[in-house]
Amino acid sequence: MSGLIEEMFARQLEERKQRLQEAATRASDTRQIHDLLEDVDRALAKISAGNYGLCESCHEPIEPERLAFDPMTRYCVDHLSETEQHALERDIDLARQMQTRLLPARDLILPSWTSHFHYEPFGQVSGDYCDIITRDSSAESFYFVVGDVTGKGIAASLLMSQLHAMFRTLAGSGLSLCELMERINRLFCEASLTTHFATLVSGIAHKSGEIEISNAGHCLPLIIRQGKIDRLSTSGLPLGVTCDAQYRTETKELRSGDTLFLYTDGLTESATQSGELYGENRLLDLLKDASSVSPVKLAESCLADLTRFTGQGGRSDDLTLMVLRKE
Repeated sequence: MSGLIEEMFARQLEERKQRLQEAATRASDTRQIHDLLEDVDRALAKISAGNYGLCESCHEPIEPERLAFDPMTRYCVDHLSETEQHALERDIDLARQMQTRLLPARDLILPSWTSHFHYEPFGQVSGDYCDIITRDSSAESFYFVVGDVTGKGIAASLLMSQLHAMFRTLAGSGLSLCELMERINRLFCEASLTTHFATLVSGIAHKSGEIEISNAGHCLPLIIRQGKIDRLSTSGLPLGVTCDAQYRTETKELRSGDTLFLYTDGLTESATQSGELYGENRLLDLLKDASSVSPVKLAESCLADLTRFTGQGGRSDDLTLMVLRKE
C-alpha cells in the first residue's frame, strides 16, 4: 500500500478516534466506545508498523473496497467468520436491491425522444451510474447521465448512489449544465476518498433535438447519423480529482433518426482470452452498420457482437450502455 494511501487512512482513523473520544465524555455506558477506540489504535499501530491493510489470518492484502468502506477491517473475505460472511452477504444483497431501484424507469415518456439502457454489474453491485431525469411527460427537456466510479464492489456502489442523489437533487435547481457539473464535482470531491474519482458524461436533451453535453473524463459520446459517427471530443477532469475543476459544454443539433450513444469502458475494454480488447474502432464499425435501428435493437446488436468477440474471455468490469434516439 502506498504511503499516500496510508496517510489518508491515518487521517480518517485519527478523526474517528477524536469523535469517539468526544462521544465517550457524553455516554453513560462507554464499553462499546472503548472497544472501538482499541480497534482504531490497532489500525493506527499497523500503519506505523507498515503492515496496514493485511489480513490478520493469512497476511494477504484485504480487499481495497472493504478497507475504503471500513478502514478498521482486519480480515479478508476468505477469513471472515461464518456469522460475518452471512452479514456481508446480506449487506451486498441489500445494496444490490437498492441500486436496482436507483435506475431510471424503462417506460419513460420523453419529449420527442426514445431511450433504452443496459446496466450490467460485473459482480452483485456496480460502480457505474446511469440515469435519465425528467420532471413529467409534458417537459420540454430532460437530463441524461452515464458515469463510472473507480473501483468495484460496495464502496463504488455507495459513491454511485451519492452521485445519483446529487444529480437528482440539483437537476431542477436552475443551474446551467457547467454550474451543475462544477457543483457536483465539489460535493463529490469533499465527500469521497482521495483514491476515488468518477468519469461521467451528463447532458440536457431538448424536444427540438438540441443537446447540451459535458464530459468529465469519460468515454467520448457518439452521435450516429446516416451511417456516420460524430465523436464529441470535449472533455474535462474526472469528478473528484480536484475540488475547483471547471467544465465546458458542447451543443449539438440532432435531427429525426439521429442517435446519441453513451457507454462505460466495460464495453471497449472487454477482452478475448488472449487479451485482445474489443476497442473503440470495432464499436464504431458496428454502430455505422446499425445506425437505422431502434435503441433497443442497437443495444442488443452491440451486446451480441461483444459476446461473439470475447468468446470464452469476457468482462472484468461493470458495463453500461445508454441509447437516445431523436424521433
